[in-house]
Amino acid sequence: MINNATLATIPSPCFVLDEARLERNLQVFERVQRSAPVKVLLALKGYALFHSFPMIRKSLAGASASSLWEARLAAEEFGGALHVYSPAYRDQDLPELFDRASHLTFNSLSQWERSRSLAESTSIGLRINPLYSPVKTALYNPCQPGSRLGVLPEQLGDRLPNGISGFLSHNLCESDSFALEKTLLQIEQHYGHLLPQIQWLNLGGGHLMTHETYDVDHAIAVLSAFHDRYPHLQLYLEPGSAIVWQTGFLLSTVLDLIPVQDLTHVMLDVSFSAHMPDCLEMPYQPAIVGASVLEAGKVGYRLGGSSCLAGDFLGDYQFDQPLSINDRIVFEDMMHYTMVKTTMFNGVAHPAIGCLKRDGSFELWRQFGYEDYRSRVG
Repeated sequence: MINNATLATIPSPCFVLDEARLERNLQVFERVQRSAPVKVLLALKGYALFHSFPMIRKSLAGASASSLWEARLAAEEFGGALHVYSPAYRDQDLPELFDRASHLTFNSLSQWERSRSLAESTSIGLRINPLYSPVKTALYNPCQPGSRLGVLPEQLGDRLPNGISGFLSHNLCESDSFALEKTLLQIEQHYGHLLPQIQWLNLGGGHLMTHETYDVDHAIAVLSAFHDRYPHLQLYLEPGSAIVWQTGFLLSTVLDLIPVQDLTHVMLDVSFSAHMPDCLEMPYQPAIVGASVLEAGKVGYRLGGSSCLAGDFLGDYQFDQPLSINDRIVFEDMMHYTMVKTTMFNGVAHPAIGCLKRDGSFELWRQFGYEDYRSRVG
């Protein structure tokens, strides 16, 4: 973990990427691509910190985007293959997307039919619904009943429309290799008769290969066995979270302490609503350096964000040492689905962005000011 002397040089609040930890994660995906017939893409919807792209693109085959702006960023800053998928495309965006994308996937047959005259050299795919997801939280489950995401088996019949050369299946979220195995079985069961008609299969994101409990060997075996059954298919994965899992933190500062009955409210210079929305959406309590979830009988601290939203707070923690004004709080694992989902709600000071280098020094990449806020609201 970062030492206190370096921590003191970092502005608060600040998202901090740990370069050494990112390199460690990338080694996992290098191994997967060496050992299994699969290419790995960086999903910008989960992580788009382009200052770090020079390091990441050495290890991955390209990137995936969910909009024109993400596609532009991927093309300008990352390179390699560019897979694009959106639940629905704006007509004015499609010409540029066709120009930039190596692979472009449609969510419906109808929008593909309306757009096919624009397709020239781009490889076209359809998103399919494998009718299975291990995700329990409805907000993150793309295969829940009545989902708007993906074409169902009965909508395709026995023959794909002319021009379709691939499938995208995205149904996982921070899932293990056994969920990957079941996904492939579901695809074979419901779409197997169509697999000989396509050239590639993108298995989307949610493959948490860098988690300490993930069975990478099993995933390699599953992917290899599937490819043995369909050797003509190029397989892709596009993890977001797994690339930067446990590779950085969000630094904040205690602005005020408000004791009430049974606990103390800790008022911070960050907002959970604006800067860590997944904590409220999932919801979950992130790990904090020097703290743990409150046990019965312990002194409790309730961490509150600095926006005026009443629910801008987390569940209760206990700290190794009593907190004081100006203490620094380090929220761990804050690289994925954080910066890409932040807002400037309430005009709360937006976290800076920086990098903890391999030599232990800190490099500031970006700070935000009033003009950034002003440009967002008018």
